[in-house]
Order: sequence, then C-alpha cells, then structure tokens
Amino acid sequence: MTEPDQIMQRFGEGLAASQSGDRDVARATFETLWAEVGDDGDPLHRCAIAHAMADVQDDLHDELAWDLRALAAAEGLTDERVQSAGAPGTAQSFQPSLHLNLADVYWRLGRPEDSRRHVEVGLATVDALGDDGYGAMIREGLARIERQLDEGTSPGTG
Repeated sequence: MTEPDQIMQRFGEGLAASQSGDRDVARATFETLWAEVGDDGDPLHRCAIAHAMADVQDDLHDELAWDLRALAAAEGLTDERVQSAGAPGTAQSFQPSLHLNLADVYWRLGRPEDSRRHVEVGLATVDALGDDGYGAMIREGLARIERQLDEGTSPGTG
C-alpha cells in the first residue's frame, strides 16, 4: 500500500478553506505548500497549488502570475502521475480549465487578444474532458468568454 500524498491532503484542506470563503487561510496554506514543493517540485503538486492559489488572489496581476505558473507546471504532467494521484482524467484533461482561467483573467485585465488565444486553446482541448458536470462547466465557461469577446463586452458590462 502506498503512503497517502501529504501535500495533496494538505492541499485539500486549503481548497476546502477557499470553497468555504476563507481566502486568507487558503492563501496561507497554499503559500506554505508552494514553499515546500518549490519551483522545481512535482508538476502535479505545483499545478494544483498554483491553480487554486490563483483563485484566492485579490490582485488580477497576482492571479495571472499564479495561473501562468499552473499552466507551466501542467507541461510536466504525465498521465501516469495523474493516475498515481487518483485524479480523474489524463494530463491533457487539465488544459481546458487552465486555459479557461487564463482567458478569464486576461479578459478582466482588458487584454482581449490574449483572452481569445486561451479560449481557442481551451476549446481545442475540451475533448479531454468527461461528459459530466465538470466538463459542462468548463465548456460553458469557455463559451461564455468567447461570447463576451465576440460581443465586445468588458467586465461589468456583460
């Protein structure tokens, strides 16, 4: 029997804090984990931590930096690593959500060209998602941002 992944267990605690609205606790948990994992640590750990850390940032530029870290970490993911962690899907199945987050933050930063680029990559990778609620949520998020870009809306107007 393998040892439980302590980083992912603690990550789950930070995620629970984030989902319950305690952004400060979540941020502190993710900061501690990032310091332990380091910039060259396990790509799955780095991707998960950075992806969640982006969601608890107050500044859009900080959110963007964490989203970019998550995408960079995902480049090192393998299907074997994803499966060994018990995560659903494949390494490729991380891409649509990562690109959705980048498309969204670029849109909110008023950078429509960058946003559209990530929408396009996200839409090109959605086949890696399951036909379930999570997959539907990511697909709808990408479609929503694409509509906003096509309509020329900006945050607060659409």
